[in-house]
Amino acid sequence: MTADPIEELDDDEVLGPVVDEHGPLTIEPAEDLYERLVVSLIRQQVSIDAAAAIRERLFDAVEVTPEAIVEADRATLHDAGLSEAKADYVKSAASAFRTRGWDRGTFADMSDDAVKSELTDVHGVGPWTADMFLVFGLGREDVFPVGDLGIRKGMDRLFDAELTRAEMTDAAERWAPYRSYASCYLWRAVEA
Repeated sequence: MTADPIEELDDDEVLGPVVDEHGPLTIEPAEDLYERLVVSLIRQQVSIDAAAAIRERLFDAVEVTPEAIVEADRATLHDAGLSEAKADYVKSAASAFRTRGWDRGTFADMSDDAVKSELTDVHGVGPWTADMFLVFGLGREDVFPVGDLGIRKGMDRLFDAELTRAEMTDAAERWAPYRSYASCYLWRAVEA
C-alpha cells in the first residue's frame, strides 16, 4: 500500500500548516500533452494574468495541435500575443511532437531526467518548462522546480530565509517522493 502524499506532507512541521490551510489537492496528467507544453511555453517569464490572456487568444485563434501550429501563420500567432521567440518555441515543439512521434507512451517508461533531456533538446524548452511538463503534463509526483519564482518565494516564506537554489533543493528532500505536491503547496502559500 502506498502512502498518501497529502497525509505525508501534512505531517511535515514546515509544510503541514500550508497543507492544513489549503486542503487536499491532486496532480493529474494532462489530457493533451502538446497543449500542456504550449501553456508552459506561454507562461515563460510573464505574469499569470498576461499568460492567461495570451492562452485564451491563442486557443481561440487556432487549433492547438502540432499539425495546426506548424501550419499556422506567424501573424496569427503574433496577433494572439506570442512574441517572435515564443512563436518559434510553439512551432519547434509542434515539430518535435510530429517528427519524434511524442505521446504519453513515449514518456511513460522514461525517468524524469530522460524526459527533461528529451524536452530541452527542443528550441525554447528549458529546465523550467520541462519541470512544468513533468508535473502538469505527465503528472509526475516528485519534481521540484527550483528555478520557479513562486517556488523560491514559497521556500523563503516557509523557511524564513533567502535560500540558494542548492539550499532549497536540499531542504525539499524532506518532501520526497512527493515534491510535486509540495511545490503546489508552495505556490498556494505565495498566492495566499
